[in-house]
Amino acid sequence: MENKIINTFFKPAIYPALFVGCLWLIKLIETQFSQNFVSYGLYPRRVDGLTGIITSVFVHSDWKHLFNNSVPLIVLGWSMMHFYREVVLKVVLGVIIMGGLWTWISAREAYHIGASGLLYGIFSFLLFSGFIRRNKQLIAISMLVAFLYGSLVWGILPYDFKISWESHFWGVIAGFSLAVYYRKVGMQKEKHIWDEREEAIFEELDFWKGNQESESAVKIVFKKKNDESEEG
Repeated sequence: MENKIINTFFKPAIYPALFVGCLWLIKLIETQFSQNFVSYGLYPRRVDGLTGIITSVFVHSDWKHLFNNSVPLIVLGWSMMHFYREVVLKVVLGVIIMGGLWTWISAREAYHIGASGLLYGIFSFLLFSGFIRRNKQLIAISMLVAFLYGSLVWGILPYDFKISWESHFWGVIAGFSLAVYYRKVGMQKEKHIWDEREEAIFEELDFWKGNQESESAVKIVFKKKNDESEEG
């Protein structure tokens, strides 16, 4: 029982927690040594800004910015590790590269920093993937994600130009694209598995195929099986 709890709740949180811990360590180094890492951000349509596609994820403007990203990254990262372990690394890298490249091509000329684009990509993947796969358990996760973080949708709109809404927008598009691309990897729509009682019923029904009184036969078979279950 204890091992099951550890495997279910704690192990999937290890890597998201380590990633967020890395973000906090980088911010601590920046603060303690009076550095400014904004220049490591993504700067659109500049060759030297291409490296920011990767490095911008690890840079945050202040502690509040970092904290606002940290909790959702752990929660959504845990969900990815638990339910989509087969593709989690591919999705994370795909969101960073695809979302970052599209931001570099189309965004305003300014330094774009923070893990928000990655956060929006994971949010989008979790939101759409359950419905695409038509798996009840994954749909429940999609609904929970929508309930907890549905307000993130407002972040893809250009209502505050101090925020990189472009990276949010392209993160959502990248997450949705990857949900479609990896739709056949991992958990799928549940298939009904017939139990022994159901199989016995349909075996007896097969005997009556082509019989003009098949409708009556069906009723007799089901009545017989129900009587047997009541006696048992």
